[in-house]
Amino acid sequence: MKDIKEIASRVLEELKKAGADAAQCTVAHGKAKELNIDGGEISLMRTVLDNSISMKAIKDGKKGSASINQFDEASIAAAARECIEAADAAVVDDAVCIAELTQNAEFDVGAKEDDMDLFFDRITEFLDTVKTDYPKIMLEQVFSEYAETDTAVMNTNGVYHRLREAGYTLSTMFSAHEGEKATSFNGYEAQFGDLSRPLIGIGMQRTLFELSQKELDAQPLDGKFTGKILVAPTCLGEMVDAALDKFAGATELINGTAAWKDKLGQKVADEKLTVSIIPLDERISGGERITDDGYVSENFDMIRNGVLTDFGLSEYAARKTGNKRAPSTSSCMAIAPGDKTLDEIVKGIDKGLLVCRFSGGEPAVNGDFSGVAKNSFLIENGEIKHAVTETMISGNLEKMLNDIVAISKETVEDGASVLPYVLFDRITVS
Repeated sequence: MKDIKEIASRVLEELKKAGADAAQCTVAHGKAKELNIDGGEISLMRTVLDNSISMKAIKDGKKGSASINQFDEASIAAAARECIEAADAAVVDDAVCIAELTQNAEFDVGAKEDDMDLFFDRITEFLDTVKTDYPKIMLEQVFSEYAETDTAVMNTNGVYHRLREAGYTLSTMFSAHEGEKATSFNGYEAQFGDLSRPLIGIGMQRTLFELSQKELDAQPLDGKFTGKILVAPTCLGEMVDAALDKFAGATELINGTAAWKDKLGQKVADEKLTVSIIPLDERISGGERITDDGYVSENFDMIRNGVLTDFGLSEYAARKTGNKRAPSTSSCMAIAPGDKTLDEIVKGIDKGLLVCRFSGGEPAVNGDFSGVAKNSFLIENGEIKHAVTETMISGNLEKMLNDIVAISKETVEDGASVLPYVLFDRITVS
């Protein structure tokens, strides 16, 4: 197989020959070694190869795109023609563009080489630990993978970036069982760049097994109240991301419906809240190094001490709205820790709910939300009590971000995010 840089050059040549005024492409070659476990037994071991090319062309102010998974010249030429045909059928859009040449860079991220023997040993150790330490846990499925990818990004402005990345993933689906009693399914995924420590200790896996066993004694919530919910890292990122998308997302800003469209540099949340995007942080496994637009990625803050500092926009969305492009298109979120331990926060709660998972629909335009608090526990008189069954929570995301009571000193790292526990007030629990 040709080097992917040569393939990327060929793609641009074909796009220009087909009529592109400007063009950009991403060429990737990947290899993954998978080890799957079903019902406690190994069910699959395989190696998967993956090739991909995505191309974008601009012609007469119109954009076309195409994707293929073949590297042969005939397939590339056919896809290039399809890309130009798509551009011909599009409408003129002054915001379409390709990355400008600023700096070219090459990166090597993550594991330097795979060690499948040690990985197998770590998986076996993980299974044995679950059986010993959490006898009521049934591992319905375990998916583990070592993956390495070589990616080249190139365009007709002279941009050329190269990223070689590799790392491991462990994903579990599990439930607790005791006699006739059983809990609902729960799942967790973590990413990591090396095998230096037992997999059971990564992220929140131990905590979730412990809580899942306690869910066997779940009880219905007695009554209804409006008060505090302590949101665990397992769903905090999704909640905050939903708020950012609803109030400052690209689509909403382009449409003019974003509630924070005129609030850049203004306070939008409690001053205790700082939300950062950190693909380059050492706690992130295989974080983004090249943005979707074709620029070198950087860490940045979206909210700093409650003040909105960046919209997190792609170059297209930035040009469309008259704002600036974000330094990264990554989803690697970090929320700055607070000044209280988790134990101190719990002890200060008279009545509330520990929420570990949330199942709900799309929030309303104004941020109103409602859904079921899954894998959640009643907190009373400063203690985490029993699990609750099918309990609803509802509130408003914008108010919620301004009603932060406390943020834990402790944070959880799962290789894709770094998140604390956050205590919010004025949420309806029923």
